Amino acid sequence: MKVTLAYGKQGLPVQLPDRNVTVIEPRQIPGLADEAAALQAAMRAPIGAPPLRDLVSPGDRVVIVFSDLTRPMPSDRVLPVLLQELAHVPREQITLLGALGTHRPNTPEELDRMLTPEVARNYRIIQHNCMDLEQMVYLGKTSSGHDIHLNRAYMEADVKILTGFVEPHLFAGFSGGPKAVLPGVASAQLILANHGAEMLNHPRATWGITEGNPVHAEMREVALLTHPTFLLNVTLNKRREITGVFAGDLLQAHQKATAFARELSMVPVPEPFDIVISSNSGYPLDLNLYQAVKGMSASRQIVKPGGSIIVAAECWDGVPDHGNYKWILHQASNPQELLEFVNRPGFCMTDQWEGHIQALIQLHADVYVKNSYLSDEELRKALFLPCHSIEETLAELMRKYGPEATICVLPEGPQTIPYIAGTRS
Repeated sequence: MKVTLAYGKQGLPVQLPDRNVTVIEPRQIPGLADEAAALQAAMRAPIGAPPLRDLVSPGDRVVIVFSDLTRPMPSDRVLPVLLQELAHVPREQITLLGALGTHRPNTPEELDRMLTPEVARNYRIIQHNCMDLEQMVYLGKTSSGHDIHLNRAYMEADVKILTGFVEPHLFAGFSGGPKAVLPGVASAQLILANHGAEMLNHPRATWGITEGNPVHAEMREVALLTHPTFLLNVTLNKRREITGVFAGDLLQAHQKATAFARELSMVPVPEPFDIVISSNSGYPLDLNLYQAVKGMSASRQIVKPGGSIIVAAECWDGVPDHGNYKWILHQASNPQELLEFVNRPGFCMTDQWEGHIQALIQLHADVYVKNSYLSDEELRKALFLPCHSIEETLAELMRKYGPEATICVLPEGPQTIPYIAGTRS
């Protein structure tokens, strides 16, 4: 059996056994025939809100929050249509705000690709800096007692428009919606608290669950506190084509988007597998090991205790070198030490959440990583097992687990979220 994993921009063909292999992919539906027309129609007949044009006056200061490079959001196709709806507003009144969270700024070349050169070079762009409290506004505390600092340009705008795309998320339930605010334009302090060990240890802080999920609940609380004017979210297929547009009121539009995404991407299986092979959804999501934890987490949902996960992620951006993820991993010699390190009382550092999730996955199953840029030494220092060939690693694992070992393949990685039937509600 030949399967092509989403890997970088080209994909990675893999030859697999013809028996005991289950391939799970998101239910594929075609992209919208006319994306621009669908976007325009959604903004003119939104969910639970007046048409966007009616909400914006020519003199309003408008902020449009957009996703960074690590997300496959097609801003290059969405923002031009959105900006057409705001043609009655002078360009100098419009600011495009990059929702970086704790990620690095995007380069001018990356912004050109993400937004189109015409948009990137003709509108004011601010890239959120989660460390600069002088550029933020304090709004008090969340119900969980966490201090709320948010981007000043966002808070001072008369009109706040949130954009993004919706897919299952490993601890927030689903992406899109309130995530544009928290973590998108929040302080590192608030992001750390929201992504902290106490929140992530909650059993409902996982894929596909929003209700009763403390991480999502706090994101929603903070976003609503800012009184966002309008939400514009989309869903995508594996070709990055838009399959649905959800515009209007933050809660109502996002609820419809998550219901739509759940039907396409959440797949129940009757029992766990010995081996799970996953991609990390290809470019741009498989740019580094940090992001590749998502593919591992998706696999963790359906692998047996003591089983093995093989993740294919190109990792052209390395571990990466920016942020604290690499440093955190290097403080431990095994997953148990890593978990204890990030769970120490008072420990608070950006990227700790990825180390926390990684440790939980590796305490459940072995994790092998196939990549194109990291050395074996770099992988081992990051606590992973190197994989030079998926076929060869699989053959070794079949000898370990026996010829009847069960194998599951997730060609699109975390675009598909499998789960054991009866464990989601």
